Amino acid sequence: MSVASGNDLSAVYILFLQHGWADTCRDISYLSRSLANASTVTYSPDLGLLNTWLTIAPLITKVEKVASEAIAKYPDLPWRIVGHSMGGLIWLEVLNRHPEWLQKVHSLVLVASPVGGSDLGRFFDPWSQFPLIARDLGKNRRSIAEAIAAKVPTLSIVGDIGNNTDGTVPVGCSQFAHANFVRLNNLRHATLKNHPQVATTIQNFWQKPQIAAPKTDIASQLIAELRSLDLTETDNSSFKYAQVFKTYSDGTKLWTWKNPLQVAHVFVSSGQQCVYSAYASWQAQNKLAIVLENFKNRNLQDRPSLWL
Repeated sequence: MSVASGNDLSAVYILFLQHGWADTCRDISYLSRSLANASTVTYSPDLGLLNTWLTIAPLITKVEKVASEAIAKYPDLPWRIVGHSMGGLIWLEVLNRHPEWLQKVHSLVLVASPVGGSDLGRFFDPWSQFPLIARDLGKNRRSIAEAIAAKVPTLSIVGDIGNNTDGTVPVGCSQFAHANFVRLNNLRHATLKNHPQVATTIQNFWQKPQIAAPKTDIASQLIAELRSLDLTETDNSSFKYAQVFKTYSDGTKLWTWKNPLQVAHVFVSSGQQCVYSAYASWQAQNKLAIVLENFKNRNLQDRPSLWL
């Protein structure tokens, strides 16, 4: 059920808060205490805990209906959208269905959302054959997110408890072009839905929402090309096993490793930090091999780029 609050006559904006997988609206609704004022109209649809284990399509439709009702009731109010985990993915799908709504959106905030495709989802359904939530969470929505973020100020917030993961979603999985990016250390996935640091980060972004400028450094070029292969991004716990494949002029390094099952992993480091970690599914092994061979003979610094 959708919960609306606020003074109908003096509301300044509509705040949509959307919970994620295996959750209800209760916890994320606490964020409204920090993000809303007395004049804010707040919607936090409860999708039903059991429903979040099934498929995402009816959840998208439910949120879409709530948004349509909000438009009918408050046609002139701007929107501020905050989605935790799968809640952020749902809003990407809703806005993708309705590009005409983008002009209403003041800002979009994704909190720990696996935009590039959840590695856990792909692990449980590697062939995307089962009509359950794992298949939907494993879908790569980065192109959708980038198209939206190019038009709407967007913030992606992640937690990092070590090894570039919040314990559920790898940090890199939440990165995409045109989005502002904030990493909050020592915060787990579930904690992010209503943590005070998250609220403060959102408030700071709202003070000056903007579309992030693209990055053009060598590491960003490498990462963008690897992401075009739709590899499965994961944490960097396996980085310690990797060997250098190529070193670039600015010190950026490309690394590779195969696990005992001969699954190819690839890493990018910048300075002392591993900034990208992924493995190739069985379907993508050949594609990765071709790209790596291409990297051997190409100097990325000589090529102008607008990669993330």
